[in-house]
Amino acid sequence: MTHTSVTGNEKSSLKPTTARGEATRQKLLSAAEEAFGNTGFFRASISDITRGAGVAQGTFYLYFKNKEDVLAELVRHMGRELRRMLAHSIPPGLSRLDAEREGMAAFIRFVAERRNLYRVVQESLFVDEQIYKDYYMDFARGYISALEKSVEKYEIRDGDLDVWVWVLMGTAHFLGLRYGLWQNEGLNDAELDAVMDFIRNGIAIRSSDTP
Repeated sequence: MTHTSVTGNEKSSLKPTTARGEATRQKLLSAAEEAFGNTGFFRASISDITRGAGVAQGTFYLYFKNKEDVLAELVRHMGRELRRMLAHSIPPGLSRLDAEREGMAAFIRFVAERRNLYRVVQESLFVDEQIYKDYYMDFARGYISALEKSVEKYEIRDGDLDVWVWVLMGTAHFLGLRYGLWQNEGLNDAELDAVMDFIRNGIAIRSSDTP
């Protein structure tokens, strides 16, 4: 845990003013994603990042204060990329449950494709808990808003939406670990059906299940 907290809501240290500067900054972020994802935040060095980006070590400090700063930006980047991906993966007009199915499948694919970036988010918990907390709290707020709209349209029943969102996020997180990060194959149709059966019906015995 660092003494200086860089939260997920803060902007990164030094914003480039030219296209060339932005390109260099993106190279540093990509190199940091690979270095942190492959060897871990604490083992990766700034020289690993600059070597991966193909720039001089001093160039790093033109764009970021320290490793914590670049980690915070990567976590924010993950949040933006995830929301953008979900927006493109879920067709407009779907019912809430159909949107949940499409979103779950897309999320698992995203984790499989961006393994290093997802590892960075998870490791941020041990670097600065506020970064990690902000990532999930920001996502939860948008998720709750989406469920509230679905309740208004009578697509799902009303309930403690805050609790439900964290249950759904927890489900997605561990499925992402199992089928995206570790297995790296995503969910097949039968597995996705099982997920949606759980979301629709929970684990209670139904009348149709009674012997």
